[in-house]
Amino acid sequence: MLIAIRAGVRWISILLLGLLIITPLAQIVMRGIFNVPMAGAEELARYFLICLCFIAASYVTADGGQIRMEEFQFLLPERPRWMLQVLIEAAGLAMYAVLFLASLQTIARNLDNQTATLEMPFWIFMAPLASGALLLCLEALATLVRTWRSHRAHAKQTTLT
Repeated sequence: MLIAIRAGVRWISILLLGLLIITPLAQIVMRGIFNVPMAGAEELARYFLICLCFIAASYVTADGGQIRMEEFQFLLPERPRWMLQVLIEAAGLAMYAVLFLASLQTIARNLDNQTATLEMPFWIFMAPLASGALLLCLEALATLVRTWRSHRAHAKQTTLT
């Protein structure tokens, strides 16, 4: 099931990236060629950027792209390195859970509000944060469980070329 979620997140991220590129391009074409500016194009592009960042964050985490300071971890012996990795992953899970709960609380308190230009309901504007934080919780939990079950530290070391 997690593999299907990751595939869905990947395709949604690609779609959002495309929308992020197309929106300013359409604004330039409409304004420059037809002399008709698109109202709210900047806010819409900003919304697509926010969506992309929060939704794709779980895919980046699943792929090991988050900063982990592996160079320093590699200097530690096997057992303390494993304990540090478990601690880091548990702290990440806790942080993402707090972010998720805070986003839900913010949405609940602002159900009647909307954005300025597009007049988008606030819950739609904040939905990428809540869903992205939930996806990050799932990825952090999966990573924590995988590390805990292995009872050994990850041997990954970053090599810069």
